[in-house]
Amino acid sequence: MQAPAMPSAPLLDVQDLGIAFGGKPVVQGVSFTLAPGEKLALVGESGSGKTITALALLRLLDGARLQGRALWQGRDAAAAPRDLLTLPERQMRALRGDEIAMIFQEPMTALNPLMPIGEQVAEVLRLKRALSPAQSAREAIELIARTGIPDPARRARAFAHQLSGGQRQRAMIAMALACQPRLLLADEPTTALDVSLRGQILDLLDELRRDTGMAVLMITHDLQLVRRFADRVAVMQHGQLVEQGATAALFAAPRQPYTRQLLASRPERDVDESPPAAQAVPVLVAESVRVDYPVPLPGVRGWFRKGRFTALHGASFGIAPGRTLGVIGESGSGKSTLAQAALGLLPFTGTLHVAGRAWRHRASADRPLRRVVQVVFQDPFSSLSPRMTVEEIVGEGLLVHEPALGAPERAARVRQALADVGLSEAQFPGLLARYPHAFSGGQRQRIALARALIVQPRLLVLDEPTSALDVSIQKQVLALLQKLQKERGLAYLLITHDVDVVRALAHEVLVLKDGQVVESGPALQVLASPRHPYTQALLAAA
Repeated sequence: MQAPAMPSAPLLDVQDLGIAFGGKPVVQGVSFTLAPGEKLALVGESGSGKTITALALLRLLDGARLQGRALWQGRDAAAAPRDLLTLPERQMRALRGDEIAMIFQEPMTALNPLMPIGEQVAEVLRLKRALSPAQSAREAIELIARTGIPDPARRARAFAHQLSGGQRQRAMIAMALACQPRLLLADEPTTALDVSLRGQILDLLDELRRDTGMAVLMITHDLQLVRRFADRVAVMQHGQLVEQGATAALFAAPRQPYTRQLLASRPERDVDESPPAAQAVPVLVAESVRVDYPVPLPGVRGWFRKGRFTALHGASFGIAPGRTLGVIGESGSGKSTLAQAALGLLPFTGTLHVAGRAWRHRASADRPLRRVVQVVFQDPFSSLSPRMTVEEIVGEGLLVHEPALGAPERAARVRQALADVGLSEAQFPGLLARYPHAFSGGQRQRIALARALIVQPRLLVLDEPTSALDVSIQKQVLALLQKLQKERGLAYLLITHDVDVVRALAHEVLVLKDGQVVESGPALQVLASPRHPYTQALLAAA
């Protein structure tokens, strides 16, 4: 797509930005400009300083010492630029959400769990655009529909926990775009989205950019997204900009070794390709598993009874020890519902056996199975309690399943589990006493993996285990999962929208659409020669 002609005066001019906490610099000497309508991608590994650079522009960093300048032109082209780093807080509050909006990386922690998402979008419209309650409610539904959420009027009444990860991300996007900002700070805006919806969101952002002249500063680890969307790329490492330039030129001829390393970081397949032994008993067997949710009926009928929404229609599959079943499909296709059924967290019909036993949906009866099957969630930040130390988080399973262990033995097991996933006290002094916020996204995901492994499960449910990680860390985590599977014979139920992750890790694949299995078979065979049109469309979008 042809980039718009850039005027001489930039919309945002960041000059020698420095950020320090407690006297320790974490970002140094960052300088870049952003013109109206321009799309700049800020890329780099987890912990390189991308997100806090964006947060500094909105002054959302408590306790940070900021240096340099960030000159903001705003809506009034005739007025003198204002320095965002020194602007009074009252003026910053007026800018936030109106002229400069932000899409945060982790929608589950950014959305209010006590308000329907439609009300959260409408709240922005009432506060920033002074719309009436009725007007804001109507426009909120229109914004939700524009981001691609199906049945927007019904979804507007849903709470965050009732939406899929991709739907929560789109609700965040609707909130950010409510006031048609001049600059959108997009922190991993498509992390939780499947490949087809990712394209829809990029098209939506591009349409708004053309219509309103909105600039986009995109923080992402998805290099394919950068290649498709951005006009320019800025690469960060250890809090410094090491390279920036036009997207096509930088991808074609990166100058810095670090940039070349990022571009070369793609998942590699390293799994045991031998078929499972004939006598091997599957760890997980599902036959005609169906999941229904009650939904309110419109009008007077809803007073007396509930309707039914079928999220999963009769899925059947098996997973042998040392094998991985990859489940792919668009957001809302039933992937996470299938995972929750496998974990015994949802009522279902049909047959589902874990290690030869069925879920009873009673805490005491199901406790032995809780040790056999563990889960690693999509969002490592919200899945780890911020009030618990690493030792408490990782060792919690031992308190339930091995209560006779003493504190010294439990601490030793915690250290070993952390060492197994590549975290040691030599790297992180005082590791066991630290809290999750002290770690990067990739490190938090390793902690979550250690928590799952410490009780020695036979099956891991991996719900988008690498979607929140940058490409190099993603490659490391996948290599770790491959290594653990070979060493321990673990079975994996892999829920993902990332075709590259399926290609690297899965032995078999299951394709879901609207809760129905439309295709299944050996992973490499299905990915190379998909038969169903829906699978073909998914792979083409990837």
